Amino acid sequence: METTDEQDDALVVQIKEKIKTFIREERLQPKLDKLKEGEDEKRQKLLQDHRPESWIADAAHRVGQIQQVTHARKYTHPDAKGSNISSQGNPEARQWVASHSIGERGSPDVVGNAAALDVYKFLRLEINGKTLLKRSSENDSSLLAALSDNAEQATVWMESFAALTERKGAPSSHTLAKQIYWPLTGEGYHLLAPLFPSSLVHKVWSTLREDRFSEEAKAAREARRSNIPFAHGYREYPNVVIQQFGGTNPQNISQLNIERHGENYLLPSLPPQWNSDPLKPPLRVESVFDGWFARRRRVRELVKILSGFLYSVQEVKSNRRIRNKRIELVGYLVDEMLLFAAELRELDVPWTLHESCKLNINEQCWFNPVRAKTDPEFSTVYNSGEWKEDICKHFSNWLNARLSKPNKPLPFDESSARQWMGDLEKELGLLHLEVDSYE
Repeated sequence: METTDEQDDALVVQIKEKIKTFIREERLQPKLDKLKEGEDEKRQKLLQDHRPESWIADAAHRVGQIQQVTHARKYTHPDAKGSNISSQGNPEARQWVASHSIGERGSPDVVGNAAALDVYKFLRLEINGKTLLKRSSENDSSLLAALSDNAEQATVWMESFAALTERKGAPSSHTLAKQIYWPLTGEGYHLLAPLFPSSLVHKVWSTLREDRFSEEAKAAREARRSNIPFAHGYREYPNVVIQQFGGTNPQNISQLNIERHGENYLLPSLPPQWNSDPLKPPLRVESVFDGWFARRRRVRELVKILSGFLYSVQEVKSNRRIRNKRIELVGYLVDEMLLFAAELRELDVPWTLHESCKLNINEQCWFNPVRAKTDPEFSTVYNSGEWKEDICKHFSNWLNARLSKPNKPLPFDESSARQWMGDLEKELGLLHLEVDSYE
């Protein structure tokens, strides 16, 4: 069984090997590969500069040229200077989607001298679930021992690395930055400086990339095109605009901008545009319940659901849960009826005068009230209001007929039937009130 000291020693060795591998493969080898034959002097200098202690000392010096942030300045303008900040946002603003919405799931960004971004890659190296940056911030003894045999020197380096997350200087803005002068009561103002929420943007960008280009999403779309079953669906994002930052040099903006290839997805912030077929009046039928209303997709779905539910509980003694479910489903159908009527009432012409209109007078009154303005005889019938009761009865008869299967009446005993009619009458009472409100 390993002792604590043995485990600590093993961790130090692991950290050392991780650092050596990074320096050798990520930093040294690409530069050696670019050397031409005979450039021995340059080769020797590179080998010397990339000895672990030499490279770490240089990295500790250069880390001051970069800063870890969540909100960056240069997205406004590449030459903008001033403060960048690291903030998890305001958790009290629950009604808004902002940086607080992603919490610690957000990826931190790094800004500053692009030539020093390799230091950040170094600090992101992870050993046993902790990055070198986190170990530096915690003054980790294993990292201290791995960096150098000189504890004093290693401490200085770790303090330099830990400072990556700290704000540099006093808050400041710049002429090329966005600025809002917010007036105060009396004299004076607040200078507000909006910053680009890079960490939040990166989370959104990553999500959209996964939804649009992942292998699972591609497979789901292919299944849809081939009309075959698939384990899950996929998401679409229409009318997306790609905003570019940094041009051909995204590294001049930030680390996350490099990872996003300089892209930012802009989703349309517009009200929906409803496109529907031209509305046609129900001509050549005596009642919309003969087909027009029943053919609506949502109505067919609801009737099927309600019918299936009623037959599924026919052997169960009626209870509050069953009754509430029935009321809920009938209410949805009443809503569809009201929606259908509202659509027809938008036809602001007396279409019921058309020679092809065969609708009964009660439905004419409900669906085409504009005719009452020019037709005195029709106006008398409409204003009497007697047609409203007939509408409710017709709806009740239609629904009971639709729910019954051929040669099989509704699955109610006498007690359940009374409850059903009571529930239906209650919902039709609401329908009556809605019809009244049209006047």
